[in-house]
Amino acid sequence: MSHHIAVLLLGSNKNNPKKQIDKAISKILNSGCQIVNMSKIIETLPVEFESNNIFCNIALEISTTLSPIKLLKTMKLIENEMGRIHDSSYFGEYKDRDIDIDIVFYDQISFSCKKLYIPHAKHAYEREFSQQLLAELK
Repeated sequence: MSHHIAVLLLGSNKNNPKKQIDKAISKILNSGCQIVNMSKIIETLPVEFESNNIFCNIALEISTTLSPIKLLKTMKLIENEMGRIHDSSYFGEYKDRDIDIDIVFYDQISFSCKKLYIPHAKHAYEREFSQQLLAELK
């Protein structure tokens, strides 16, 4: 079984966001992934939508045996288990959320399908807070 390195960005702005991030990290570990490196948690304003709730965000570098699609399915399952019912990839708009888990990088590959784009362009190249978190992993 080969191991792959992936970078995830987690964010939460509902129901005690730091606790939600800790819970998501625990679920990621329970899914068989190993954490190689992690950034500090930072607080940010919502991006691309209006909300009074501040986000907590963190970047994780993980080791996984899962393929990109299986990793996506696993992260979506964790989001669903944690109460996320509104997925912006389906509805095209952002809302407050208990947890959001995005795959930013997977090894050094470029990959795209209907529900997954690697690298995640907005996090990898556009969003300032993402750049700050990703820089901590280097």
